[in-house]
Amino acid sequence: MSEIPTVLFVCVHNAGRSQMAAGYLQALAGDRVRVLSAGSEPADKINPVALAAVAEEGIDITADTAKILTTEAVRESDVVIPMGCGDTCPIFPGKRYEDWDLDDPAGQSIESVRPIRDEIGRRIRALIGELQTA
Repeated sequence: MSEIPTVLFVCVHNAGRSQMAAGYLQALAGDRVRVLSAGSEPADKINPVALAAVAEEGIDITADTAKILTTEAVRESDVVIPMGCGDTCPIFPGKRYEDWDLDDPAGQSIESVRPIRDEIGRRIRALIGELQTA
């Protein structure tokens, strides 16, 4: 793994789960980790409920935009975390892959998205601990 590991979060639209996870990791790990996120079919904008949910935790992802998943993004990442993108995420030997099976916040209320956000936060904290000991 790189001295400063790169973590890539991937979901279909790159508008909810992957953006919340990227925001959490950036906020909690700072410059100790390089954070990327992308989607196989990026949306036009970030889900406003996802924005609101992480804002409640003091995390601002309003400047982020949905990005297309590229082979290069996967190639340059040490850890790749697909979140419901199925087989669209390329697999490269030597990369660490973790499939995070999380509900999609699209079309859900803030009350329904908070538990998704909280689970993402829990997993991010665990991931940071693992990256620090790697």
